[in-house]
Amino acid sequence: MAINKILCACGSGLGSSLMVHMNTEEALKKLGRPDIEVDHSTISDINPEAADLFVVGGDLADFVTNVPDEKKIVLKNILDKDELEAKLREHLG
Repeated sequence: MAINKILCACGSGLGSSLMVHMNTEEALKKLGRPDIEVDHSTISDINPEAADLFVVGGDLADFVTNVPDEKKIVLKNILDKDELEAKLREHLG
């Protein structure tokens, strides 16, 4: 699956999703994929067609059950950049 857009989401679409958005862009640069578009929003904006990959914190995993597992990353710790980078690497191949 080609990944062209990643959507990071949290409850309000402002705090943690913005932080994960910035960390995702940083990780993508490290992985040599700065061409992938990254955005952030509220969890209510998530639908399987909104992006190619979704990133959410573990506390919101129940809210993305409509998204196939291969299209989502659920973080145990949204502050852990190493976890995010490792999971992105798995999805990017």
